[in-house]
Amino acid sequence: MHKKNNAIRVVASLALAVSTAALAAPQSDPAQFNEFWTPGMPNPALCRSPLLVSSPLGLPRCMEVGNVMNHLEALQDIASLNDGNRASGTPGYQSSVDYVRTQLEQAGYQVTIQPFPFLAFYPKGPGTLAAVAPQAEQYVWEEDFSYPEQTDPGSVTAPVVAVDLQLGLGNTSTSGCEAEDFAGFPAGSIALMQRGACTFEQKAENAAAAGAVGAIIFNQGDTEDRTGLMVATLGSTYEGGIPVLFATYDNGVTWSQTEGLQLAMTVDVIREQTETYNVLAETRRGDPDNVVMVGAHLDSVFEGPGINDNASGSAAVLEMALLMRKARPFNKVRFAWWGAEESGLVGSTYYVDSLTEQEQGRIKAYLNADMIGSPNYANFIYDGDGSDFGLQGPPGSGAIERLLRAYFDVRGEASEGTEIDFRSDYAQFFEVGIPFGGLFTGAEGIKTVEQAQLYGGAAGQPYDPCYHQACDDLTNLSTEALELHADALAFATSWLSLSTQMIDDEIAEAEQQNQQSLRMLSVPQERSRWGDLIR
Repeated sequence: MHKKNNAIRVVASLALAVSTAALAAPQSDPAQFNEFWTPGMPNPALCRSPLLVSSPLGLPRCMEVGNVMNHLEALQDIASLNDGNRASGTPGYQSSVDYVRTQLEQAGYQVTIQPFPFLAFYPKGPGTLAAVAPQAEQYVWEEDFSYPEQTDPGSVTAPVVAVDLQLGLGNTSTSGCEAEDFAGFPAGSIALMQRGACTFEQKAENAAAAGAVGAIIFNQGDTEDRTGLMVATLGSTYEGGIPVLFATYDNGVTWSQTEGLQLAMTVDVIREQTETYNVLAETRRGDPDNVVMVGAHLDSVFEGPGINDNASGSAAVLEMALLMRKARPFNKVRFAWWGAEESGLVGSTYYVDSLTEQEQGRIKAYLNADMIGSPNYANFIYDGDGSDFGLQGPPGSGAIERLLRAYFDVRGEASEGTEIDFRSDYAQFFEVGIPFGGLFTGAEGIKTVEQAQLYGGAAGQPYDPCYHQACDDLTNLSTEALELHADALAFATSWLSLSTQMIDDEIAEAEQQNQQSLRMLSVPQERSRWGDLIR
């Protein structure tokens, strides 16, 4: 057995050397490497052996898009049986957790189900809003008004009282931001407030403290683009206890100018403290002090099954884990399926914060897969070195970006950087200084003409036209994007499982630069001379 393991390590090292040579010559003909990643079926026996799945060329070869699609079909079936979604805290999410756990345990993994608390918020049904005096009028859900996230539920009918409004273009509204705004406010009324100056949470809590039984916050109207509905939130710390609606500026103006206005409003949501789960597993082999982590969020939004967002990433990570069950990595690989990402990155944040500083230090890299099958896709790679958007990831992140970019180059595929915007599960890894990277094929953003020329698809249209909607189902996928990005994820994971030298080198260089800066700052005359440049 010892000789067999050594032989496998030799083969893996040779494969790493071949991969290195390929990446060092990005101008070479991509066709010469096609046998390592074309979507045709490989020999199944090879993919069941440790040899192929222990190398950065072999693992992508075994990452068949058909197998990834099998997982996506299972997750779609789960959503279909559970009110059309797999949102955290719902039966659909629990069934998704059970599916991933069963697949992993059948492959021989020891699986950790990590519970964590979170504040669940889901619309049960559309809201209602109607004027009952001075004359009856019905308002249209999601045209005239909508729910701000984290509102409390409730149904009230009451007079409407405007609170310190300032109307018109160029206004500087502070409506509802101060307790003094509610001087003389009649308890038992609905507070009508305007966006501006402070958080929606502060406005609603001030209204509740003044005796309001409900609140409506309308858009500010200070500019032409701040008049319609928006995705507003009260925040998870909201403690007002009253139902709140968000409305258009035009409706707010009309209501504020209507004498004797009484409105009936219903907010039909679930908002409750509960718990949900992360799923974690890791390879049996590999250095536990040098961990490569790869993760994807398993939950969907309440509005739909979330097949692209983010069953696509979850299915790719799951298929890779199943393939690597017999791999012989030099570094331990840890797989994660995060809960409650759609509620504010809750699961991944909880996981990172639950680690000791020493445990965090053992994670050499985190790879994130969030939306890798967008139907109108682009090939986005997180801008780890900050060269595209100015914000640099922790030292080592640039090396991960270069590794992923080189893979796309060798395959003859275009790619580009995407901004580190902290909208996905890498955020807390970034915050504690763990190098990260990852892949993304686009959400609600609009594809440019230049991108359409690079990747195909439709310019002027969203990368994912069903983002956070009920239509994010099995028809909302590009299998070409899914195959390419699943392969890229497998390549980078396998490479780093064999060597994190490129990350180590970048970290060492950053530490050396920091030490040089500290030495200059410690000498008074040098600080005086070079201070402006150092800042």
